[in-house]
Amino acid sequence: MKAIIAPKYGSPDVLELRDVDKPTPKADEVLVKIHAAAVNAGDWHLLRADPFLIRLMYGLLVPKHPIIGSDMAGTVEAVGSAVTQFQVGDEVFGSELGAFAEYAAVPERRLALKPTGLSFEKAASVPVAAVTALQALRDHGQIAPGKKVLINGASGGVGTFAVQIAKAFGAEVTGVCSTGKMEMVRSIGADHVIDYTQEDFTKNGQRYDLILAANGYQPLSAYARALSPQGIYVMSGGAMVQLFEVMIWGMLKSKKGGKTFGNMTVKSSQEDLFLMKELIEAGKVVPVLDQRFPLSRVPDAIRYLEAGHAKGKVVISLDQPSA
Repeated sequence: MKAIIAPKYGSPDVLELRDVDKPTPKADEVLVKIHAAAVNAGDWHLLRADPFLIRLMYGLLVPKHPIIGSDMAGTVEAVGSAVTQFQVGDEVFGSELGAFAEYAAVPERRLALKPTGLSFEKAASVPVAAVTALQALRDHGQIAPGKKVLINGASGGVGTFAVQIAKAFGAEVTGVCSTGKMEMVRSIGADHVIDYTQEDFTKNGQRYDLILAANGYQPLSAYARALSPQGIYVMSGGAMVQLFEVMIWGMLKSKKGGKTFGNMTVKSSQEDLFLMKELIEAGKVVPVLDQRFPLSRVPDAIRYLEAGHAKGKVVISLDQPSA
C-alpha cells in the first residue's frame, strides 16, 4: 500500500510517499481501507517534534510511528478475532496514528459507524477536532443552556465544531475570527461574530461564562478581563508560552476561587464519537471543509494548515487522483 512516511523529524519537506506493507489487524483491531483522512495541528507538532516532549513519547531521535495522521474514515476490510462491533463492509470513522495511508489497523474502541449520509471526507474531519471541542466545552467548560460562550479561533477546525456544539447545548455563542471568515462563522450558528483585526474582545467590556481558546495567543491576564466572576477559560490550542502560563499562573489563579483557568488534551472516546454521530445525523453539527488534497500532497496540506489559512477542516482524499 502507499503511505506518507516521516523518516525523521522536521518540516513537511522530510515527508515521503512510499510503498509499505499493508498492516495485519490484531485480535481487537479492524483493518480499515481509508477513503479520507484529515489534517490536524497535532500532525505538524508531531512531525516537527514541537514541543520537545513529543520525542519522549514518540521516539527520541526518529519517530517510532513513521506514518503520521490520525483522523480517518473508510470501509472495514477485515476484523480481528475479538472484534464484535464491526463487520466487513461497514463504513466507519475514528482516529489512530497512521491515517495518511491506504490502510490502517485500528483498535475497535477507536472507531464508530460513519454518520448516515455523510461523505467520507466530512466524516474524516470529525474525530479529533469535534471531540476536542466537545470535551473542552462539556467536560472542562461545564457548558449549560443560556451560558455566554466565546470561541476564540471560531473559523478553524476545532472552532467550527465548537460553535455548533455550543449552540446544540443551548449556549449564546460569540465567535472570534478574521474579516474574511466572519460570514462562515455566522452561517454555522454563531449569535455574534467579532473580527479580531478590528476589535479586541478582551477590552470591549463584554463578559463571558466560558471562553474556549482554540487559538490561545493572548496573555491570560487579557482573557481574565473578559471572564465573568465565576467564568471558565479552557485552552485547547495555541502557543507554548500560553500553555505554560495556563499551567503555572492559571493554576495559581484558579486556586484562589472565582475564575478558573485550564488547558485540555483530547482523550480518545468511542462514546463521544457516538454522540457526534447523533448530533451530525440530527443536523445540529455540519462539518466545514476548506481544502482537499490527494495523499501525495500531504506535505502541502500540512503547510497550508500550519500557515493558518484554513477555514474549517483540511482533508486528504484517497479517492482523489494524485497530481
